[in-house]
Amino acid sequence: MGYCLEKTRMDEILAELSGSFHIYGPRLDARKKKVRFGKITSVSQIVTDRQSDFSAKEVYYPISQVMFYFREDKVEVSELKDDRDILIFARACDLNAIRSLDHIFLKNGNAEDLFYSRIRSRVRFVLMECQESFEHCFCASLGTNRAEGYAMAVRFRDEDLLVQSCDEKLNSFFEKEKSADYEVRFVEENQKKLRIPEISRENLKQISDLPFWKKFDESCVSCSGCNTVCGTCSCFDTVDVVYDEGSNDGERRRVWSGCMLDDFTLTAGGSRARQTPGANMRFKLFHKFYDYKDRFGDGHMCVGCGRCDMQCPQEISFFDTVCELSDEINHMSEAKRGDM
Repeated sequence: MGYCLEKTRMDEILAELSGSFHIYGPRLDARKKKVRFGKITSVSQIVTDRQSDFSAKEVYYPISQVMFYFREDKVEVSELKDDRDILIFARACDLNAIRSLDHIFLKNGNAEDLFYSRIRSRVRFVLMECQESFEHCFCASLGTNRAEGYAMAVRFRDEDLLVQSCDEKLNSFFEKEKSADYEVRFVEENQKKLRIPEISRENLKQISDLPFWKKFDESCVSCSGCNTVCGTCSCFDTVDVVYDEGSNDGERRRVWSGCMLDDFTLTAGGSRARQTPGANMRFKLFHKFYDYKDRFGDGHMCVGCGRCDMQCPQEISFFDTVCELSDEINHMSEAKRGDM
């Protein structure tokens, strides 16, 4: 069912929903001039004319998260502060990104990750239509321009908005509103078209040894900004915080980390499994375009949002990197056929 609502009326509904939901959307951080996901009380706070700089990930996978508290003689698992669910206004790429994290945290092994699942189980999405593709997007190349499983969909217009409710818990909030014909539209084409590299177990070692990766040793500064804004990066460190010197009381937190950091593979003995930015870039690209698909068989991990390209202080384009690697693999295959 579709509805047409004035924006002021939608604000009233958001106020009603806030009794049951924490409501988030992409909003402008005026101090940092970045668009990131924060709590909203009005549709006017939702940024619709530009892509968010950060993904929705930090709402359901916090940057720093207390796992448990330790005392002299016991351990207590942390608890959520309240029982409200979470409603997130987000675009198709973010809805697809959470599917990747679901595989990592809920289906990667024989047990679900408690700290992820207990928040994830409360999350519902409001699909924000993309009126057109943004500059850095390449979602259509990966099939992530379309999404499903959302609780609501919304199309923002100048004076009003069209809403589609697909969730029984939300339907009652709209039953008295003006009905309207509304069918969700998805972007079908981007300015950028990704050339996806053909990586397999047969050519993995040869691709790993390409001189191609060495160029990142000079250009990448290992800041891990690309990992931070990525909706599908899932790595974390665990950190113990002791409250007072000499005390046995404290807490264990897990804190975001990233494979592009210099010390990501650093071990207690001082060794590093990957010692250069180029090796880290290779690891990241393989994870997004080979390892994940090989393990879960669920498409590629990257959703083509292009946020990593927007964030990089060195203007390294992950889109260009993937396309260039695809070309390198094609040349490698052609050379191999020529030797036969």
